[in-house]
Amino acid sequence: MTADRPNVLFVMADQLSACWTGPYGQTAARTPQMDRLAAEGVVFERMYCNSPICVASRASMMSGRLISAIGAYDNGSEFPASRPTFCHYLRLAGYRTVLAGKMHFIGPDQLHGFAERLTTDIYPASLDWTPDWRQEPVHNPGTSVREVRDSGVAARTLQVDYDEEVHGRAIRQLYDFARRRQEGDDRPWLLCVSYTQPHDPFVTTAQYWDRFASITIPPPTPPPNGEPPAYDQWLNIHHELDLYPLSAEHIAAARRAYLGMVAQIDDLLGDLLHHLEQAGMANGTLVIFTSDHGEMLGERGMWYKRTMYEPSSRVPFLARWPRRIPAGRHEQRVASLVDLFATFCDVADAHHPDGTFPPSDGQSLLPLFRGQPVAWKDSAISEYLGEGVGAPVRMLVRGDHKLVYVHGQPDQLYDLAADPGERHNLAAQPQHAGTLQRRRTDLLTGWRPEAIRESVLASQTERRAVIAALKRDKATAWDFQPLVDASQQYVRRRNAQQTAAEARVPHVGGRT
Repeated sequence: MTADRPNVLFVMADQLSACWTGPYGQTAARTPQMDRLAAEGVVFERMYCNSPICVASRASMMSGRLISAIGAYDNGSEFPASRPTFCHYLRLAGYRTVLAGKMHFIGPDQLHGFAERLTTDIYPASLDWTPDWRQEPVHNPGTSVREVRDSGVAARTLQVDYDEEVHGRAIRQLYDFARRRQEGDDRPWLLCVSYTQPHDPFVTTAQYWDRFASITIPPPTPPPNGEPPAYDQWLNIHHELDLYPLSAEHIAAARRAYLGMVAQIDDLLGDLLHHLEQAGMANGTLVIFTSDHGEMLGERGMWYKRTMYEPSSRVPFLARWPRRIPAGRHEQRVASLVDLFATFCDVADAHHPDGTFPPSDGQSLLPLFRGQPVAWKDSAISEYLGEGVGAPVRMLVRGDHKLVYVHGQPDQLYDLAADPGERHNLAAQPQHAGTLQRRRTDLLTGWRPEAIRESVLASQTERRAVIAALKRDKATAWDFQPLVDASQQYVRRRNAQQTAAEARVPHVGGRT
């Protein structure tokens, strides 16, 4: 590792909205570790996901391509093994690449450039979650707000089980990196630690629920007056809001539990940073914290993700690199997760074997990390081609304006500077016709919604055939199976004292 090629600790939450964290002004949040990371590095105030759903967002982020360009349409879309990711290029540049936790890869390839994977995923790797646009909008019990009624406290949850396993293995891996360095292996590394909280269901333990006993948690904003856009109505049907109305008590419990889950992620982040320091690697490591998408959490009467409103599409993004990123910066330019591909390749000086730089739909964030002048696009594109809608959706944020295009429906245009709550659609106002036309041209350039719709429908039809076939006879599971060779663990093959000495970080005697 050289001073200019850092290690990378890439930490992800799942379904964490920027607006529910301390660095982004949420006074009800208890996120001191995120606050610390923000104070020691840079906060991207306007970072967006490129699709407000797990599989598509992560495939776009890892490949550096927008979802319509790579067919990553929904939570049942295969991520092809032939699509290079930033991990492939970092490996070519000499990095060790390791994943602990969720990345929600669909298909037989469960590594996508990671040399090692320490845990299985929390969700299936199969095509089974393929939607059917021919039936939309349709109630989906699998994404129903019915479970919001059960928000609150439990002694143990699936999410806690998973995150504790991910966390423990990630800490062990940090010290394994340190041990290898002590033995002379100075290769830089990228460790992705990807938790599942605060993804729904919104249930936390008493330890975190009780942190908010005396905290005033704001209620959600109601929907604006008038008829909701068709996009909102489709998603509310998909989430079964018409079947399971939520009381004020349900909503309050969900928001309190969500904050508890966010607080637990914050504690895990702080513990990771602590062990990074204890292993002696903090100064040479670029730390990035973000999420794959956000969560509506009752705002405008909507829940979960899938929508382009700010709570769903804008994500936290904090970066720290000691002596390389000026501390306490707040970056106001618009960016998106698709920029991470170019960023990691830039940081690692990674490129094709022939020396050319990998193509992507994003730009390197490295100049923005450092506050350097750069010709920046100041825009973000997000697409939604998944369940619940039945038509292509695309969002463009450029400067202060956000345009949401839903094929076959009226446009939505918002001035985020004057109207951060997106309460006033400007698209039909004559004085904004020029802005609407310019943004519409920008959004539709190179993007053909009718052709994309046909491609999505064809993909769904083909995948339904594969799903039906695989359900016959013996199905092959693609889910990742972490394997451990116990014969190589602890004291098995070598001198006990020498093995124990070499495992210490730092070394304390016992070496010959």
